[in-house]
Amino acid sequence: MEIQPIFWFIPIASLLALLFAFYFFKQMMKASEGTVEMKRIAQYVREGAMSYIKQQYKIVSIVFIILAIIFGIMAYFGLQNNWVPFAFLTGGFFSGLSGFLGMKTATYASARTANAAKDSLNGALKIAFRSGAVMGLVVVGLGLLDISLWYLILNTFVENLDPIHKNLFITTTMLTFGMGASTQALFARVGGGIYTKAADVGADLVGKVEAGIPEDDHRNPATIADNVGDNVGDVAGMGADLYESYCGSILATAALGAAAFSTISIEQQTKAILAPMLIAAVGVVLSIIGIFLVRTKEGANMKNLLRSLSIGVNTSSILIAISTFAILYLLGIDNWFGLSISVIIGLLVGIVIGQSTEYFTSQSYNPTKKVALSGKTGPATVIISGLGNGMISTSIPVIAVVIGVIFSYMFASGFPLNLENISTGLYGIGISAVGMLSTLGITLATDAYGPIADNAGGNAEMCGLGEEVRKRTDALDSLGNTTAATGKGFAIGSAALTGLALLASYIEEIRIALIRLGQNILNIDGQMMETTKASFNDFMMYYNIHLMNPKVLVGMFLGAMMTFIFCGLTMNAVGTAAQAMVEEVRRQFREIKGILTGEAVPDYAKCVEISTKGAQRAMLLPSLLAIITPVLTGVFFGVTGVMGLLIGGLSTGFVMAIFMANSGGAWDNAKKYVEEGNLGGKGSEVHKATVVGDTVGDPFKDTSGPSLNILIKLMSMVAIIMAGLTASFSLL
Repeated sequence: MEIQPIFWFIPIASLLALLFAFYFFKQMMKASEGTVEMKRIAQYVREGAMSYIKQQYKIVSIVFIILAIIFGIMAYFGLQNNWVPFAFLTGGFFSGLSGFLGMKTATYASARTANAAKDSLNGALKIAFRSGAVMGLVVVGLGLLDISLWYLILNTFVENLDPIHKNLFITTTMLTFGMGASTQALFARVGGGIYTKAADVGADLVGKVEAGIPEDDHRNPATIADNVGDNVGDVAGMGADLYESYCGSILATAALGAAAFSTISIEQQTKAILAPMLIAAVGVVLSIIGIFLVRTKEGANMKNLLRSLSIGVNTSSILIAISTFAILYLLGIDNWFGLSISVIIGLLVGIVIGQSTEYFTSQSYNPTKKVALSGKTGPATVIISGLGNGMISTSIPVIAVVIGVIFSYMFASGFPLNLENISTGLYGIGISAVGMLSTLGITLATDAYGPIADNAGGNAEMCGLGEEVRKRTDALDSLGNTTAATGKGFAIGSAALTGLALLASYIEEIRIALIRLGQNILNIDGQMMETTKASFNDFMMYYNIHLMNPKVLVGMFLGAMMTFIFCGLTMNAVGTAAQAMVEEVRRQFREIKGILTGEAVPDYAKCVEISTKGAQRAMLLPSLLAIITPVLTGVFFGVTGVMGLLIGGLSTGFVMAIFMANSGGAWDNAKKYVEEGNLGGKGSEVHKATVVGDTVGDPFKDTSGPSLNILIKLMSMVAIIMAGLTASFSLL
């Protein structure tokens, strides 16, 4: 099948993203890393991060090899197509590579940001933000490159299929490399989250609360491990996470487009496949423009800094909204206007979720100030207030997603709500998810910027750079806390829309699996129908997927349960590793004389080792559970049970993830609000209470909460890859 000329814009855009990522990296490396002491601290962090990531990749590589062998065996017995093991491996490789490159950049950028803060706030912001942009551009660049390569490979080598069915085969096969990305992302998120929060909790509880020394003080043995954790959790983990969200939304939408437009014509079907890729490609170019717009003035407060970032993000969003109409009109796809509105709806949902997260987590607004104020009566009321704030904060994102789903569906399929044309409506939901993630290049930059600013503050504190420098890095760090919370909300919101698209894609994969197994005719209520011509509604009837079917209900309960088990395992893992860290820090204060007076150097390496071992041990069970559960559900309850599992996991996981991320973000910024001199400032009883709240919130916002959005998508991806097994065999 001939490749359309417009396709080549997609790999060109991916290379452009990688080129600008390299440019920003080289510009950052030209800046001075500062004094000898600043370089020494940065080297400690860099070595710790690289040591951890290498160890993690060794373990993940073993898991990937085992899974690839299993997929190869399934392909041999006709339960999967022969391309899947290779697609799975490339998805995991590019996901891991994007996280690694982003983390490597961040470890070089932090000291340079601190050094730039000696001269100006704008200079420090520019280095930190453009270093974060390296992560954003690497993710979208590698994602589009991987998608482009697989599209070319499968178009070239897949034969013996008519064009319509070849497109269906290509898109469902490409979708399977999303499982590799999701698996890698979950290990990165869970492992990195456990690492960073074990170190953070140990550093805060013993250093700040018990010893009364400042955050990031060089006398705290856990401070290097804490800085390392910011990079492996919030940079490498987030990069891998959003890589799989980005690719998953594009691939799921392409697969839905191949199904929805297959009955119209091969031309329309091909355009529906290319549309999400082209929107993402144009988004890359517009993200680069937005990155160059981010700057600020000296003495800027939090609202000024937030406005500086918003200018870049909002400009990119407005331009992609305008460009979408041109892209889909010039592409010549049917209902181009309605689908363009669906894309804009996705963008608006992302903006609403981001603004909502900012409101509920930033110290500039009342909800977080109230959490801080509750510290007057102790840590218990801080925790109660933060929990209540997090629960209330779920309302706006959920309502935004509900409205987004309904209207993106109707603009794609027609008004009023049309359940006869369900495949086109689902394509509209998928393309709205692509719209939300279309400007990921700059959106992720605002998120990856946070850990860089945090580490810059740590470097400034440990090297004694002075009050003015620390004031500037604190301002950037506080901004980073808010943008990180916003980024997590954005990632979770995109997971909800992508999860819905993957749910629909699962049915398409079941269709392909049945055809592969030789089941070309379906008996639906006594009527015979060709499998290739069956609609979504036909499959729902064939498998009796409705709310009164006990298999669906059982699956929904299992999906909801998975959310809580997963959170419990990761929270306990942080608690166990943090206990070991607390004991080690106390031991060093007790046994190494002169640490607190600055006459002796703490054993930083021992704390790094504790976090590394704790994370490596604890990340396996929750990650493997997410892979095994959809398989076992399919074996026992078939396609019907798996649909229930995915629905239960998606609905419960989405709300729980928002709650945890926002509670943790509010606790963190309540502490920052007090540290800025409010309610008694540092060292006060209110400060100690908010430190405890922040400690509780650490695994909420940086381990369990953000990992849930990967859990949602990974279970869907596993179900898609195992569709052949599920369609051929179930016990009940």
